[in-house]
Amino acid sequence: MIRTISVNVDEKLSVDKFNIDERNPHIILKDNPSTAEVDKLILCCPAALYKRDSQGEVSFDYAGCLECGTCRILAQDTVLEKWQYPGDARGISYRYG
Repeated sequence: MIRTISVNVDEKLSVDKFNIDERNPHIILKDNPSTAEVDKLILCCPAALYKRDSQGEVSFDYAGCLECGTCRILAQDTVLEKWQYPGDARGISYRYG
């Protein structure tokens, strides 16, 4: 018998605490990044922070970042102007609930 397991990511992430530094974003995108490179991040970011609207405009919000480094590994030289871990007790605090 094959058992299917389903996980609600939004529900799991809702127990985590995000302490955002609004004056100093830890991720900044380059101007006019490659469409193909951004599409990698849209597909691979586990927090779904990279999005493209119906007009093809890219949006990004670092506030929900899981600090996993996926975008840094996939597109540091092509899409990202800056990627660093948040400092001063900022960023995500994982809580298991």
